[in-house]
Amino acid sequence: MLTNKAADNIRILSAAMVEKAKSGHPGGAMGGADFVNILYSEFLNFDPKNPKWENRDRFFMDPGHMSPMLYSVLALTGKYTMEDLAQFRQWGSVTPGHPEVDMDRGVENTSGPLGQGHTMAVGAAIAERFLAARFGEWSAHKTYTFISDGGIQEEIAQGAGRIAGTLGLSNLIMFYDANNIQLSTKVEEVMVEDTAKKYEAWGWRVMDIAGNDADAIREALKEANVDCGKPTLIIGRTLMGKGARKADGSSFEDQVSTHGQPLTAAGADIKTTIENLGGDAENPFTIFPEVKEYYTKVLAEKSAFAAKKQEEQKEWEAANTELAAKFHKFYSGDAPEIDWAAIEQKADQATRGGSATVLSELAKQVENMIVSSADLSNSDKTDGFIKGGARNLTKGDFSGAFFQAGVAELTMAAICNGIALHGGIHVACGTFFVFSDYMKPAVRLSALMQVPVKYVWTHDAFRVGEDGPTHQPVEQEAQIRLMEKMQNHAHKMSLLALRPADVNEATVAWKMAMENTDTPTAMIFSRQNIKNVTSSYEDALQAERGAYIAQKCEGTPDIVLVASGSEVSTLIAGAELLKEKNVKCQIVSVISEGLFRQQDAAYQTEVLPTGVKRFGMTAGLPVTLEGLVGENGKVFGLSHFGYSAPAGRLDVEFGYTPENVVKEVTELLG
Repeated sequence: MLTNKAADNIRILSAAMVEKAKSGHPGGAMGGADFVNILYSEFLNFDPKNPKWENRDRFFMDPGHMSPMLYSVLALTGKYTMEDLAQFRQWGSVTPGHPEVDMDRGVENTSGPLGQGHTMAVGAAIAERFLAARFGEWSAHKTYTFISDGGIQEEIAQGAGRIAGTLGLSNLIMFYDANNIQLSTKVEEVMVEDTAKKYEAWGWRVMDIAGNDADAIREALKEANVDCGKPTLIIGRTLMGKGARKADGSSFEDQVSTHGQPLTAAGADIKTTIENLGGDAENPFTIFPEVKEYYTKVLAEKSAFAAKKQEEQKEWEAANTELAAKFHKFYSGDAPEIDWAAIEQKADQATRGGSATVLSELAKQVENMIVSSADLSNSDKTDGFIKGGARNLTKGDFSGAFFQAGVAELTMAAICNGIALHGGIHVACGTFFVFSDYMKPAVRLSALMQVPVKYVWTHDAFRVGEDGPTHQPVEQEAQIRLMEKMQNHAHKMSLLALRPADVNEATVAWKMAMENTDTPTAMIFSRQNIKNVTSSYEDALQAERGAYIAQKCEGTPDIVLVASGSEVSTLIAGAELLKEKNVKCQIVSVISEGLFRQQDAAYQTEVLPTGVKRFGMTAGLPVTLEGLVGENGKVFGLSHFGYSAPAGRLDVEFGYTPENVVKEVTELLG
């Protein structure tokens, strides 16, 4: 049968890629070939001429180690050449070991650590429903995703499954490649749960099929495309290394060893395997003529379908000109136009409150924005978005714009990555800064994929107080600041990290975040009130250069005081006392060191003059400011975990007082 011939072609290409690279994972790719072949040839709607067509179906890969399967099926659709496949895992190739987002070639997401890929698919499905609620069902499309045994086991799958079921994402169809094999063991050695019952309990429709049977796959996908108000899980019982053979022709299928190494290294024979699958072992990088002809017809059908849908869109646009303009504006990815200067901040409040004020305005002015919180909206103050008029997204009603994620920080962040990847929507998510530890794998993927997710992290220091050391972020800022030092593949700062010094800087931080459409942005806000260090929004705009002189002295300063966040106001208070000792201080607010280091040398020298000692104060690890202060200065920071006590008492005990600024500076100046 031609269908099986195409699947065998995918198996040959997958095995050959790994064999040539002497590295990779052939077994799972060979087992999953039947599903992706049926999906791509018969169900997945896309435009061969325009891979970024807004209303295409999306396919999100979870097990990135099965990349040979994805590259092979995309090669059948004309997105990769045989040479591309032959260069698998090599320097400069377009076929890296794990898929990296490349929409021009049909790769919708970077497959990071297991579990994140299908969670991003949940985000894309949310985005599709959000946009369909605003533009109509003519724009509807499906989100398909592929998960392995390992992805099912990752803890993030709990959050993804719960949320998709709770929201009734009937546009989400997930294939579970249940081959009972993982890298080190058989699955039953580590998991005995009933996966079907688990997903049914979360509110999913579940099917259990023979995962290498083309007819069974086809019928399952037909049923999955019938809306039942639930997401669909298709459990496909597949065969690891399907088609693999020993030199004597006997089967080498269902082996743990074929999961993570070339077939030859695993104990199979690549020549016999390729011949068993109908290929030429001397020339494995070939698309069978009949398969090529078949996929040529498939692509013609895809083009015809896309053209029909796009014609429907043109008719809709002609009848709905204002909505049409909005549709294209949403998908442009451009920053929204906001009158930032008109946002009125209440002076001397916590920067999380300043963030809430901005969010309230964004809810009114940005129609294509989703904000989320991990069950902390009334504490991380993302509920400012709700107070501005945004309602919760709920099952059957996606006209709202606030996504209540529940207690699932990593899941929330990965979902937001998926929303951003889908396109058409600005997205932000919030929680306490200390819980950024749960989110960093997804934040790292945001940076790698260059998606502009906005991270809102509050309760930024030990001043969380009574909650104690488990909830007091000390080392977190240093970790996030490292991402400013990391370049992405576009040779840009991979993440913008902003810690504003007052509410006016908080407005500017949001401005910078919304205008940063190329990379993720982390905004780090205080729990406690902070006395204003700027006189106005216009004054705070200086922060757009990463650092600026918040308070200047006459003549050459005796010392430059450097900080971000709430410590800037502490330095200002300390400088008032230092005046009594005739010490002239220049005070610098550094919202982002990474951004500051991109400024011209003259500006950097103006802010941090050479030959003048510097004193830095940070509520986190001293390393956060050491690069700015230099070897001739000193950073007063916290190099230990916090303690449970009122914030004011901790300030005194830890030395975050104007009086201690005087003491430290006096000692530094000798």
